Amino acid sequence: MSLRAETPAAPPGARVGRFSHAERWVHRMTAALMGVCVLTAAVLYIPQLAVLVGRRELVVRVHECAGLALPVPVLLGLASRAFRADLRFLNRFGPHDRVWLRAAMRRDKRRSSRPAGKFNAGQKIYAAWIAGATLVMLGTGLMMWFTHLTPLMWRTSATFVHDWLALTIGVVLAGHIGMALGDPEARRGLRTGAVSREWAQREHPLWRP
Repeated sequence: MSLRAETPAAPPGARVGRFSHAERWVHRMTAALMGVCVLTAAVLYIPQLAVLVGRRELVVRVHECAGLALPVPVLLGLASRAFRADLRFLNRFGPHDRVWLRAAMRRDKRRSSRPAGKFNAGQKIYAAWIAGATLVMLGTGLMMWFTHLTPLMWRTSATFVHDWLALTIGVVLAGHIGMALGDPEARRGLRTGAVSREWAQREHPLWRP
């Protein structure tokens, strides 16, 4: 893959643009809906929380509505040219991404051994995985909700997949949040849309904003 698409000419200045307003909106809305799904799922499946909160029927409805709404921010974000461009970057794996992954597996923390464009290989894998997991959760959730549409065996299998994938998503999201907490400049980029040029050159040396 050519790196030219990920390395446009950089404008002068101490800070460089990383995310548009639309991209930040998509991230915030998706994070909020995912948070509601995770919290309501915890209330439904952890007895101590279920007793503390009560109102199980209401919690179920909130969980279902948040789950159905989860793809909406991404679908609306497709109207943004910047969002569509970043989706293309996330969907492209190049030789530098394989180098990054090998360094990550060796726990090699040297910046020179982890080349990255606007998104590193770990971010690309996470984005692909969470997108696929969300679709599976939506499909299995619909099978569990509309019980008259599928046979009992399908619903039983859907419940099994939904429950265990939900636990996996919780663990992966915890790791994602932990990584974000360890990188204040990355969080600032999601909050304001801009990052320092030094951070961009250090963490994403193949990206030329």
